[in-house]
Amino acid sequence: MPSSIGIRREDKSKWERRVPIVPDHVYQLREEHGIQVLVQPSGIRIFPDRAYREVGARIEEDLSPCPVVFGVKEIPADLFHPGHTYIFFAHVIKGQPHNMPMLQSLLDRGCQLIDYEKVTDEQGRRLIFFGRHAGLAGMIDTLWALGRRLDWEGTANPFDDLQQTYRYDDLSDAKDAISALGDRIVRQGLPKPITPLICGFAGYGHVFHGANEIIDLLPVEEIAPEEVADVARNSSVRNAVYKVVFKEEHTVEPISPDGSFELQDYYDHPEKYRSCFDAYLPHLTLLVNCVYWEQKYPRLVTKQDLRELYRASEQPRLRVIGDISCDIEGAIEATVKCTEPGAPVYVYDPFEDQAIPGVTGEGPVILAVDILPSELPREASTYFSSVLMDYVPAIAKADYALPFEALDLPPEIKRALIVHRGELTPSYRYLEDYLP
Repeated sequence: MPSSIGIRREDKSKWERRVPIVPDHVYQLREEHGIQVLVQPSGIRIFPDRAYREVGARIEEDLSPCPVVFGVKEIPADLFHPGHTYIFFAHVIKGQPHNMPMLQSLLDRGCQLIDYEKVTDEQGRRLIFFGRHAGLAGMIDTLWALGRRLDWEGTANPFDDLQQTYRYDDLSDAKDAISALGDRIVRQGLPKPITPLICGFAGYGHVFHGANEIIDLLPVEEIAPEEVADVARNSSVRNAVYKVVFKEEHTVEPISPDGSFELQDYYDHPEKYRSCFDAYLPHLTLLVNCVYWEQKYPRLVTKQDLRELYRASEQPRLRVIGDISCDIEGAIEATVKCTEPGAPVYVYDPFEDQAIPGVTGEGPVILAVDILPSELPREASTYFSSVLMDYVPAIAKADYALPFEALDLPPEIKRALIVHRGELTPSYRYLEDYLP
């Protein structure tokens, strides 16, 4: 049984400061479970090397002595040690082409891969995630982007005092800034060009709950989807922000004229449905996308929807799309690339089908940062580690030499075991079709 685990240095992006296991939990692993932790040195990690050293971890460049290694983001394909077990967000379950060489390397080297994204309960609900923190950071950045866009338009606005999430000391500091913005809206009102300000949310899961924590710090009035058009015609309300939450029954409709919407039928047979969200799009100032999307589902907003919207109006109401889910050409087809916190937005030109960096140009501003939780690295890591700790000892001490059927792992973790001893496990053999 392994007596040590490794925590790798995140190297996918200079903005990635999160950790899978925080120092307090490293101390707990050593004291309560006898597990030694080796940590790769890092100059950007939110918890510095000394914080790990102080709780008894060893700071080591070489993690090869660790049979089990934890990370956050993808690991380069040439860094896997034969037979070792790796736990990280692999982003392979949809057959993502850019990560198939990494998956093939894990197979070739006889490794194990446990993917956080597939750690689920018996109902298939995810248990280990950064969703709330993505929502928190994404909503703050969306409001920041609105301020920058209005500045470019020459419209004085209360959002121009906001900063991006990562520029605040912590979440509390950021929330204080949003609350101050809310007070300013109450006192001074919103500029006429964006009155009434209607913020639409697609989705109602963990990501939405994070985003909702932020929007609710403003003077919010919630409206139902069927009220959106009428509210949009009333420009007299300047001291409030309207919030509307769209669920599946608002965003899609049966293709058959005789059909009726049924949620389970939609999940089972999405090909029987089409998007109807374009009816709401002209009335929204902000759209925040929080939905999980797969290719089989209709898109929420297509490129054609945006062409028609901007062709019909010299200045549509829609200013910013905060695509927190950030699937390339996914639910928001205009999300044509992912961004990083240093350059988080671009304008999507619906007529030229291109992304223009910044907030200048014709089309909606798209916020498409795919590592949003990294803007709240301390809070996100602490929460994530607290959930992961329920499983770390079992992952560390499992005997991976056993056949898959005999492997003693918590069921939540076993469901997330994509590769075992260099082979795809039964639930993931479909990935063979995507391998190079």
